[in-house]
Amino acid sequence: MRLDDYRVVFAAVGLIGLLLIATPTLSAFLQLPSGEKFSELWVLGPGRMAEGYPFNVEAGQNYTVYVGVGNHMASSVYYVLYVKFRNQTEPLPNSTDGTPSPLPPLYEYRAIIPDGEVWEASLTFSFPHVSRFENECLVEALAINDVTFAVDKPAMWDVNGTGYYYQLFLELWIYSLESESFQFHNRFVGIWLNMTG
Repeated sequence: MRLDDYRVVFAAVGLIGLLLIATPTLSAFLQLPSGEKFSELWVLGPGRMAEGYPFNVEAGQNYTVYVGVGNHMASSVYYVLYVKFRNQTEPLPNSTDGTPSPLPPLYEYRAIIPDGEVWEASLTFSFPHVSRFENECLVEALAINDVTFAVDKPAMWDVNGTGYYYQLFLELWIYSLESESFQFHNRFVGIWLNMTG
């Protein structure tokens, strides 16, 4: 090998060494593209599986499901999970324009979840006061985790589905540092309930 060949090898090795040493410093200044940022939201049945959800419910009985949130937002996030209750005619959140349901939240969970982590809690609910008259059912109160709320939700008999249908649903909200407030995160999930018992 000639002397010029050794210079090229030494220059290449020196440049590679310099890049290896400078990489941690460069990473502080360069923003490399990251993966998709998202949050997960789920409701699981009493066995913590996606099955066995309560459907045909009766007044005075307790029912338990599990709610959970997974954080994949590349940083810790402060979440609020609102529990809402509706009859068939009341609005759900609008996924197209990203607006929450206008129904008031009855119960809430709050959690700060680190990136890559999940949070889960039980949600036990019952209907202490339900009345029926002719072809109408009125859920007067709903208890969530031993806290009772007056809801006064009527439902008409659904001849196609043969029942009085309600939905217990959850909306995911996220704390925004820019606005210093919680904003709807365009995630919601729910379970249908048939109040025929």
